[in-house]
Amino acid sequence: MARIHCSVSNCHYWKTGNICDASEIMITSDTIGNTRPDSFDAPQASTAPETPVNSCMETCCKTFVASSSQALQADGVYRK
Repeated sequence: MARIHCSVSNCHYWKTGNICDASEIMITSDTIGNTRPDSFDAPQASTAPETPVNSCMETCCKTFVASSSQALQADGVYRK
């Protein structure tokens, strides 16, 4: 499983070293995140609508880089 980094230290799943220790995560658009209840989370991910965005500023995930971007390696993240 991929290592997920998270700096939100007041999260229940946060672990020393800025590691997310949750068994699952859900990344979605801010719009969906703001309109769905807290109970709508990773277990419901398969029923979530697709949520295309234009930048990482519209998501809860800072790793987001648009696939059409010319800067795919800008953050040092790569696809396996």
